[in-house]
Amino acid sequence: MASKIVLALVFVFDLIAFALAVAAEQRRSTAKITQDADVNYNYCIYDSDISTGFGVGAFLFFMASQAIIMVASQCFCCGKPLRPVGSRTWAILLFIICWVFFIIGEISLLAGSVTNAYHTKYRTIFGGNDLPSCEQVRKGVFGAGAAFIFLNCIVSELYYVFFSKAKESFQPYGGEAAVGMGTYR
Repeated sequence: MASKIVLALVFVFDLIAFALAVAAEQRRSTAKITQDADVNYNYCIYDSDISTGFGVGAFLFFMASQAIIMVASQCFCCGKPLRPVGSRTWAILLFIICWVFFIIGEISLLAGSVTNAYHTKYRTIFGGNDLPSCEQVRKGVFGAGAAFIFLNCIVSELYYVFFSKAKESFQPYGGEAAVGMGTYR
């Protein structure tokens, strides 16, 4: 049977990562173009940068939850072999989906955090008609990370349950290990 402690710990870590990703989406940095006091150039002023911290926190909690599941299931490739039953088939399928969701979610969180931390220092000279480019995180980058955290939470817990079922159903061969050599009659 699947360990309830592992399932609860992974759920709590994924819940924290999801909450941090949603908070990062809500608190994305915004910028406004401002003129200096001498009216020589324009530049960007950014508001708080807390969203980067939320994104990195979500990244780390999400990574920790994935690590817990993979250590608990021995990353599916180490340990005793699994009996070829329906649970093993579902475990293999969910293992692959779990890693795909994890990679996409981590890339979204990392890209959002890096882009949010990047503040442009470009200025325009007085008399220039072009305004500086104030880089900002697009709406939905952290939201996509949060969505993949949610999906991965469901898939990884199902993967662990099916893996545990397949692992418990394994029964080693009880017969003799060698080829039976009897007399020919």
